[in-house]
Order: sequence, then structure tokens, then C-alpha cells
Amino acid sequence: MKFELQHTDPSSKARAGKITTDHGEIETPIFMPVGTLGGVKAVHFKELEQDINAQIILGNTYHLYLRPGTDVLEQAGGLHKFNGWNKPILTDSGGFQVHSLSEIRKIKEEGVEFRSHIDGSKHFFSPESVVDTQRKIGADIIMAFDECTPYPCEYEYAKKSMHLTHRWLKRCINRFNETECSYGYSQTLFPIVQGSTFKDLRKTSAEFIASMGAEGNAIGGLSVGEPDAEMYEMTELVCDVLPTNKPRYLMGVGTPANILEAISLGIDMFDCVMPTRNARNGMLFTRNGIINIKNEKWKADFSPIDEHSESPMIRQHTKAYLRHLVHTGEMLGAMIASVNNLSFYLWLVREARKQIIAGSFASWKKDMLEKVTRRL
Repeated sequence: MKFELQHTDPSSKARAGKITTDHGEIETPIFMPVGTLGGVKAVHFKELEQDINAQIILGNTYHLYLRPGTDVLEQAGGLHKFNGWNKPILTDSGGFQVHSLSEIRKIKEEGVEFRSHIDGSKHFFSPESVVDTQRKIGADIIMAFDECTPYPCEYEYAKKSMHLTHRWLKRCINRFNETECSYGYSQTLFPIVQGSTFKDLRKTSAEFIASMGAEGNAIGGLSVGEPDAEMYEMTELVCDVLPTNKPRYLMGVGTPANILEAISLGIDMFDCVMPTRNARNGMLFTRNGIINIKNEKWKADFSPIDEHSESPMIRQHTKAYLRHLVHTGEMLGAMIASVNNLSFYLWLVREARKQIIAGSFASWKKDMLEKVTRRL
């Protein structure tokens, strides 16, 4: 993987760059639609490419390990061959999912013992096995195994957890260096900064991660319930430590406003289930503001869902029609709403990139924040 830093906004720390992988280029800032099980919920790859203009999607190691299983993915020739997506893929290590299984997992120095949320069967993830699993999945960018601490979190627990994540990272790097991708192309390992919302721990973790010399770095353990102000404070602190010539990935973030603020702090990559999950519940993100399409006020509104959208589908269908589909539980409603939200998110980061290159990001961001947080 290669990263080229192309522009920096003069009034903020916002950056525009380009990541090059064996499956294609990614222009940053970038939002990665979440395809947990190898497919983005309610969205066909044709729409991902044509309506949404996605450059990279995210898969989840924990879920793909359980279903369909690495044996099936290996037989298929990796996730790209299995699902037919020919652009870059990033896989989460499964650390966040293990965190969310707090009632049915045990964390040890060796790794994590957990029970499947599907059938209760017992499994074990170690730093080595997680690297092996991601090698078999075949994503272009893979994540180191970490422990994601909850919020709020006691200082001593966060410190202990951070050091465990660092020890696991060394094991991940060793395993990564002694193995190869099974499918004839290169993969890149990203370490993850932890430390909860404690400044000294975040700084220590960022310094340790930076010293590893990886081709890119991630920031984890945020957007887990802490106030936005704390998220931004930790993000800025970490970005000031991580190297400028490597991409920075803020995991699991977030709302359009979160993304704009984090871009201004120097973040290059994002992912979040919010656009698709909220779409299935009838919440739409548009350039004019946020719409709850279930509301009665849209019942006879025959204007386009978002007249400014770059997606022909979203300009073609009306708010009244989408409300009807969502209100009656038609699957097409979730599909159209998901395309709308992902199309908006990808437009937002593309437009941010344009504004960074033009040197007008700061003033544009101020105007956009007012619009993307407005309830219509």
C-alpha cells in the first residue's frame, strides 16, 4: 500500500490524499460503507459503484469467521472472489465485537475466549489467529487485534488494557511478517491506538503505535458513548502524534457532523453503520438536513428525496413514495433509503476533499455543519 499526501487545508489540519492498493486507488478523506458479512445491507454492488461511488468497503473478521467461515472463503479464493467486489476491502479485527460480547467472553494474555452469538459454540481469538483469519479473508487492509474498552472506563483498567493491546500488536506484526496473503496480492496491517478518554494514555498509545512504522494507523475505542467533545479532544491529541505521511483511520465514526469535525483534525478514513442502520429505520441524511421519512408531513410530498443527490435513483423517487414503502415495510424502502444515505456520506467526503484542495474547507465546513444537523 502507498499513501500520498496531496493537500493540507491552510485553516485547519484537514488533508487530501491518495491510498493505492493492489485493488485500486482510494481518494481521501474517504467513508467506507460497512459490509459486515461481505455485503452492504440492502445495497447491491451495482448501486455501490454507480449511485454511491464507493471506493472501498469494510468487512468484519468476527462475523466472516463464523459465517460463511474461512474454509469457504479460501475455497472461493478470498472475499473479493466470493462477493464479486473488485475494489479495496478493509477488515476489522473483531476486537470491537469481542468487546460487545462482554457477557460471553474472557480476556487473557493469550487472547480472547468467547461464545458465538449464533449458537453458543466456544471459540478463541489470539493476535496470531486473527492475522491468519484476515490473511484467509484476503482484505487489502487488515487490522491488528485489540481490546476496545467501554465508556466510562476506570483509569487503571484502561491503562492495563492499552498495554495488553500493545503486546498483542507486537504479536500481530510478527505473525504478519512471517506470513503472506494466499491470493497473490499485498495486504497492509494497521495498528490501533487505544487509551479510552485519558490524555496521557492516548498520547502514550499514539507514540507506541507511531514507533511501529506501519503503513497506516487507526484510532479505536472512540464513538462508544463518550461526549462528542471528548471524542474530538482525543482525536486531535492522537493526530498530533501519528505521522503525517501515513493515513489515519478513525474507527466507527459517525454522524455527518462527526466526520466533518474529524476531517478538520486530520483524519483520512471513516466507517460507521449509521447511514444504513438509520436508513432502515426511516432516517434520511440529505444536503438540506435530516428527514424522518415516517412522519405524516411527507405523505403527500412529491418532491425528490434529495434533489441535489448525485444518485439518479434518489432524484427520481419522491419523499411520498419512499414514505409509503417504509411505512408499509416494503424491502425496497430500506434499499432506496440506504442508497440515499450512503450516497450522501460519500458525497460529503468527496466535497470535503474538493474544498481542502481549493483551500476553502474551513468556511465550507461551517456552513455544512448547520445544514447536516438541521431537522426537516
